[in-house]
Amino acid sequence: MSGWQLHWPILPVLIPLCAGAVLLPFRDSRPGVRATLAVGATLAQLLVACVLLAMTDGRMAAPWPGDAGVYALGGWAAPFGIVLVVDRLAAVMLALTAFLGLAALVYSFARWERAGSHYLSLFQFLLMGLNGAFLTGDLFNLFVFFEVLLAASYGLALHGSGPLRVKSAMHYIVVNLVASSLFLVAAALIYGVAGTLNMAELAQRAARLDAADRSLFDLGAALLGIVFLVKAGAWPLNFWLPAAYGSATPPVAGVFAVLTKVGVYALLRFSVLLQEVGAPAPFEGDWLFYCGLATMAAGSCGVLAAQKLDRLAGYLVIVSSGTLLAAFGFVGTTLTGPALYYLVSSVLGSGAFFLLAELAERNRSAAADLLAISFEAFGLQDRYDAENTYEMAGVAVPAAMAFLGLAFFSCALLLTGLPPLSGFVGKFALISAAIAAQPYAPVWHVVLFVAALLLSGLAGLIALSRLGIRMFWEGERPTPRLQLIEAAPVGALILLCAVLTFAAGPAMTFFNVTAQSLHDAPAYARSVLPAATETAGRMPR
Repeated sequence: MSGWQLHWPILPVLIPLCAGAVLLPFRDSRPGVRATLAVGATLAQLLVACVLLAMTDGRMAAPWPGDAGVYALGGWAAPFGIVLVVDRLAAVMLALTAFLGLAALVYSFARWERAGSHYLSLFQFLLMGLNGAFLTGDLFNLFVFFEVLLAASYGLALHGSGPLRVKSAMHYIVVNLVASSLFLVAAALIYGVAGTLNMAELAQRAARLDAADRSLFDLGAALLGIVFLVKAGAWPLNFWLPAAYGSATPPVAGVFAVLTKVGVYALLRFSVLLQEVGAPAPFEGDWLFYCGLATMAAGSCGVLAAQKLDRLAGYLVIVSSGTLLAAFGFVGTTLTGPALYYLVSSVLGSGAFFLLAELAERNRSAAADLLAISFEAFGLQDRYDAENTYEMAGVAVPAAMAFLGLAFFSCALLLTGLPPLSGFVGKFALISAAIAAQPYAPVWHVVLFVAALLLSGLAGLIALSRLGIRMFWEGERPTPRLQLIEAAPVGALILLCAVLTFAAGPAMTFFNVTAQSLHDAPAYARSVLPAATETAGRMPR
């Protein structure tokens, strides 16, 4: 590897880090400069993610041999050095995060960006943590990137003030602080017996441990699995999620739709790497499968009980996490490709629904009161008084209700898995793959999985129909005024789901190839362990 192309894998971490640092001095001044820097940095991340995706897919010449690119920081060889690994799955998650982040960021400029301090910097640091978590090839640095994204998410969860938001955010913070402590203990246990935290080498070291050390290794892995299950919003560790996501400001909740998938991603990555040496309990297939089914059941009950769109959106996120855990824990690997397709569709649909919920439920006087409280809390009451009429009224759109109705209907189709959008394609592919796996999968696994998918979709349909009727048909409601900057991100996310639908064949082929690459753990190890002698970032010796 040579030349500037060597540094592509580090850019998804470097760009938001630099952007967040540069934006820190611009707290309340020069809004045009702040907006330009933030949007430009997020667009750059989307561009880099697309380039990395094309490189891993073979559509562009990659500056690395094989399917995975490895960037060794400082030129130190793995497993002693820190490496970033970009393969097909990591590139997909980078692109998904960047697109969702761009939509949420644009939406926030309508009003929410000014309701607190350092919003744009925190947003960039959140993207940095997410990108790093998807790229890292080292367990300790996964912990570091988790802490970066969590620290940023704490500030974003509290953004906008309000007692309910503060209460929900404090629950979210406490739960994740406990999980972070467990992560550190788990990493210490694993390093103490295995002597490495490099993810590619862990399986090799685990296979050579004696019985006593292997018991400690499994204990560390069990604690690590609990941490990932908390991040994934798995039952019974997800009690904090609906309130935290539902109480956050709409653009924050929108980008939070991908946070649970970081936990799912980590569970999937480690379960694949450890499967050849006997994956410990939280990463073993049956554990993931039944945990996913329980999460789907709990999420479906919450969906039926929800009385507000934002809470409903939080429970739908739980259902999607349960679906993914059950699919990844299913016997064999045939469900991994369809599950990855479903992951992308559900994240985009959930993000759009979080943004849409605020538009659909908007009560202008209540929203104005909330925003006034937020501005006053940060000493910006004079600015709020001067801008109130323009910001709250926005630009009158005669077809506002038509747009909201169509967007709500599209999100309902996406999140319940009804035709013709990508949610249906993903669920249909999952059901087809589960039925096709029946010769080597237990019949009750197939029956339970298909029943859970159908019943969770039915629960979502009932809840969305009930709230939709209440929202659009019952009583007299003032027609909301929409700004283009609010409607465009929602429309863009739904449009991308429509593109996934029309390109379902090529997309499913890509995700199946991604699944095959993911499950080739020896190839991943071969790419990572000898790569530092040839990769970028080499320091003189």
